[in-house]
Amino acid sequence: MKHSDLLKIAQNYGAPVYVYDSEKIISQFDRLTKAFGNVPKLKLNYAAKALSNLAILRLMNSLGSGLDTVSIQEVKLGLLAGFRPQDIIYTPNGVSLEEIEKASELGVQINIDNLSILEQFGAKHPKVPVCIRINPHVMAGGNSNISVGHIDSKFGISIHQIPHLLRIVELTKMNINGIHMHTGSDILDIDVFLYASEILFDTAKHFKELEFIDFGSGFKVPYKEGDIQTNVEELGQKLTGRFNDFCKEYGKDLTLAFEPGKFLVSEAGFFLAKVNVVKQTTSTVFASVDSGFNHLIRPMLYGANHHIINLSNPEGRERYYSVVGYICETDTFGNNRRINEISEGDILCFHNAGAYCFTMASNYNSRYRPAEVLWHEGKSHLIRERETFDDIIRNQVDQPALFVPSLEKSVAK
Repeated sequence: MKHSDLLKIAQNYGAPVYVYDSEKIISQFDRLTKAFGNVPKLKLNYAAKALSNLAILRLMNSLGSGLDTVSIQEVKLGLLAGFRPQDIIYTPNGVSLEEIEKASELGVQINIDNLSILEQFGAKHPKVPVCIRINPHVMAGGNSNISVGHIDSKFGISIHQIPHLLRIVELTKMNINGIHMHTGSDILDIDVFLYASEILFDTAKHFKELEFIDFGSGFKVPYKEGDIQTNVEELGQKLTGRFNDFCKEYGKDLTLAFEPGKFLVSEAGFFLAKVNVVKQTTSTVFASVDSGFNHLIRPMLYGANHHIINLSNPEGRERYYSVVGYICETDTFGNNRRINEISEGDILCFHNAGAYCFTMASNYNSRYRPAEVLWHEGKSHLIRERETFDDIIRNQVDQPALFVPSLEKSVAK
C-alpha cells in the first residue's frame, strides 16, 4: 500500500482505524506454501486469534487455508466464515471438558493439552479422533514473554509424561490421529526448532494411526528496518527432507501442518491514529494520539517495537518524540523515536499492526474500539464499524429505581 492510500483511508473513515492489506497476506501465504512445496501433504491452519475479523477469515478460506482456533467462539466464527468443520483444529488451553465436547459436536479436530481432560474425554468419547499437544521443553523463540515451550509452561503435555499419556490411550482405547507442538513466537534459531521437531518425531512413533503432525508456528517477522526474521525457506528445505524421511519410516505419507498467525497478517496491518497534542516537558517532546493501550497494547504488554511514521508530513525534518496515548495510565507506544516533524492533527501510522492488535483491544476508560478496513484490489472496504456509546452500554442493565439521588433523600427528610 502507498502512504497516500493510508492517509486517504484516515480521511474517509476517521481515526483511529486499523487497515489490512490483502495483497501482503496473500504473498505471505504463498511464500510459506512454496517453502514447503516438496511436502506431499501440507496444511496451513491460520491462527484465528491473531486477527479474527470475518473478512480476514473468509480471505484465508479462499486461499485454501485451514483454521487454528483456541475457543468455541473462534470455532463458530470459522464456521460462519465458511470453513468446513474438518478444516478447523481446536487447540484450547485450560478450558472445561464441556467446552471441548461442544467443539467436538461441531465436527472439528480436537487437540488436547493436558492428561486430566485427555483421560476424561477418552473415556467418554473413545472413537472421536484426538490430537495431542506435546511440550518438548524447547524454546525456539527469542522472546521469553511469548515462549510456551519451557518446562514450567502451562501449555502442552510434558514429554516426561509420555508413559502416563500412553497408559491413558491404551486404557481408553481412544483414537489419536495427530501430534502437535508449539515452542513459542519469534523463532530465531532454525536448528533449535529442528531439534524440537526430532522430539516430536520420537513421540509420534508411539502412535500407529496418525494422520498429521502439527509443528505449530512462531515464525518471526521484521518489525523495523534491518530486523532479523525467520528464514522460512531454509526451514522448509531442512524440515521437508527430515519429514519425508520420517514418513517413509512410519510407513505412510502424513500431513505436515503449521498454524501461522503473525507470519501471515502482521506486516499486512497498519494502525492509524491522529495527534491530539504535542507537549514539551523539560526533557521530552510528547506526541499524544487519540488512542492508547485500549487499542494497541503490544508495546506495553510485550515491549513490542512498532515502527511509527508521520503520514501527514513525510518530508518533514526528523525530531525525537515519545508517542503516547490518551488513556489514564502509562501508555507509551515508543520512547524518543526519530519521526518527521509532528504537528497537532497529523496522522501517525504504526506498522506491523495486523497480528494481536485489534484482537486484544478493549473498552478501557470507556473508549470505543476503532474501525477496521480491508484494502483489497486497490480499494478500501469497511469490515468493522467504529463503536458508539450504544455499544458501550449495550449489555448493561440499568436499574435507576435502586438508587435515589442524595438531593431527593435530603428533601424527603
